[in-house]
Amino acid sequence: MRDAPRRVAVTSPRTAAARRPRFPATREIDEQTRLGEVYMRSLLRTQFRLALFVCTVLGCVVGGLPLLFLLIPELREVHLLGLPLPWAVLAGLIYPAFVIGAWWYVRQAERNERHFAELVERR
Repeated sequence: MRDAPRRVAVTSPRTAAARRPRFPATREIDEQTRLGEVYMRSLLRTQFRLALFVCTVLGCVVGGLPLLFLLIPELREVHLLGLPLPWAVLAGLIYPAFVIGAWWYVRQAERNERHFAELVERR
C-alpha cells in the first residue's frame, strides 16, 4: 500500500493586499458614473413601458367606444338618465376608467421604484 501524497494548503503571500473600494450603487447614481447611468436608464425604461401600457389601454377603451357604437347601432338608441347612451358614456362614465387607470399606474410605478431601491441597496 502506497502512501497518499500529502496535501498542502497554498496561500497567497499578499494576504493584506489592498482591495478596490466598493462604492454603494447610490453613490454611482449620484456621481453619474456609467454604472449609475445604467441603473437609471433601466428604471426610466421600466417606468416608460408602464406609462405606454396604461396609455395604450385607455386609448383603446376611449377609441373603441365610437367603434362600438358604430358597429352596434342599437346602442345609439338606448337612453341613460335621459341622455343617449353614447353621450352618457363619453360625458361621464369614461372618467372612472381614467381614475382607475391612474390609480393602477401609480401603484405599479411605486412598485417599480421599490424594486429598484431594493436592487440598489442589495448591490
